[in-house]
Amino acid sequence: MTAAPLKIAYSPCPNDTFVFDAWAHGRIPGAPALDVTFADIDITNGMAERGEFDVLKVSYAVLPWVLDEYALLPCGGALGRGCGPLVLGREPDADLRGRTVAVPSERSTAYLLFRLWTADAVPGGVGEVVVMPFHEIMPAVRDGKVDAGLVIHEARFTYQQYGLHSLADMGEHWETTTGLPIPLGAIIAKRSLGADTLRLLAASARASVKMAWDDPDVSLPYVLEHAQEMDPSVANQHIGLYVNEFTHDLGDAGYAAVRGLLTRAAAEGLVPPLGRDALSFV
Repeated sequence: MTAAPLKIAYSPCPNDTFVFDAWAHGRIPGAPALDVTFADIDITNGMAERGEFDVLKVSYAVLPWVLDEYALLPCGGALGRGCGPLVLGREPDADLRGRTVAVPSERSTAYLLFRLWTADAVPGGVGEVVVMPFHEIMPAVRDGKVDAGLVIHEARFTYQQYGLHSLADMGEHWETTTGLPIPLGAIIAKRSLGADTLRLLAASARASVKMAWDDPDVSLPYVLEHAQEMDPSVANQHIGLYVNEFTHDLGDAGYAAVRGLLTRAAAEGLVPPLGRDALSFV
């Protein structure tokens, strides 16, 4: 009997479709079949908290709430340098004290980095925080619906088209204060799948990344199909920034970054503390 496909949810962003293209289309011998759902990161974070889906792409910031049920895979996610979220405004020197800021998710890594940054850089803090889908944030800032916006993904390459200015780079602040790469998105899988399946999932993710790197043109139709009318050059910039050596393997530096972010956030009372072996893989 053929095993039922594993239910997986990840975003339609170019880095995720690039990473999972070979696997999702059955081109990796021996890899489990996937039943793919596309969802924004705020949605997948909620799915993880409710224990939905076998495999999910989520924010590293949500891990303290879900690691009892899910294991962190040591590959497939998004970490890096020079790739952090930006705070955008209509004026280049806008003061954010007491201002309304749109964010993509209150359980996102972007928002966690933002809160760590504001603790250092915005005396008295910002005002109201409004959650909205990331693709709505730049238009909302441009149109004056909010005073500033915390943006992720390809917005790094397109915000000037909205007449906006970068007020701060959360990744730059993180790297300057810690020396570590920026942990953004994680791949997690249900522990109940068992150790053998979890190892197979990690091997499949690595194989899918390698196949995409070896022949990137093969993944291009899948990437552009889901990239919401994105210019191919922007999609390639996006992939080049967010798919890197940490996607293939977290390694010591990657794990140090994740542990550093969540330990610091727990010390500030922003997330629950991690258990000693919470990040361990099978």
